Amino acid sequence: MRGLLTRYVKVSTTALKQTNRRRCLSNSCRPDEHLRSFIAENTEAAGGESLTPEIRLRLFTPKCRFWRERPELWPFDDPYWAIYWPGGQALTRFLLDNPGVCLGKRVLDVGSGCGASAIAAKLCGAAHVVANDIDTVAAVATHMNCELNGLEPPICVMDNMIGSESGGFDLILLGDMFYDEALATSLHSWLNRCIETHGADVLIGDPGRAQFEGHDIRRLLRQLAEYELPESVREENYGLTCSSVWRYHPEL
Repeated sequence: MRGLLTRYVKVSTTALKQTNRRRCLSNSCRPDEHLRSFIAENTEAAGGESLTPEIRLRLFTPKCRFWRERPELWPFDDPYWAIYWPGGQALTRFLLDNPGVCLGKRVLDVGSGCGASAIAAKLCGAAHVVANDIDTVAAVATHMNCELNGLEPPICVMDNMIGSESGGFDLILLGDMFYDEALATSLHSWLNRCIETHGADVLIGDPGRAQFEGHDIRRLLRQLAEYELPESVREENYGLTCSSVWRYHPEL
């Protein structure tokens, strides 16, 4: 990996930023056209070499300027949304292969990034989908990615919802969120409350990062599926070969 992408693949050592502003990007809001143009000019509509070739996403590829450009020249927050992370790929693949998991459900995709799992939930007939990411640019990218796939965008909420009251969701999705021990601990506590208070189901996608495998939450997870990553995805993620989907069972 080179330039900007090298820096962001090391996300496993970076915690989520916090935000105090309540923000929501709904289907009726038209995102800033300048930002949309910037995303279109600096990403490529791709996805064919992922676990979900049927979904197209605007991502960083070798054809993009910032694949090799110096990171400090990037004008926004770290563009995690421009990378299709392996945990998110596995989670999205699982949803597409098991549409009944989302059918008729109210779905929350936490740390939604490029929006792939939210897109899969919509394709599988979810009744209501919310994509939650604290980066405003990620919300715009999610809108654009939905358009690429012929879908109406989900509601995009840009608060940090971890730790908040999250009633009203039947299914919570988390792809590649267990990259930091402190964040994993916060997620553990919050997910327990979501399940105990609201009966939510929780699915987690992760390629087996050390922070995930070594955390206490790991013993409360039941593996549902494992996928072998495409060669290009392995190269971009320091040799990780597989990615799995887990169901959270706090009663284990």
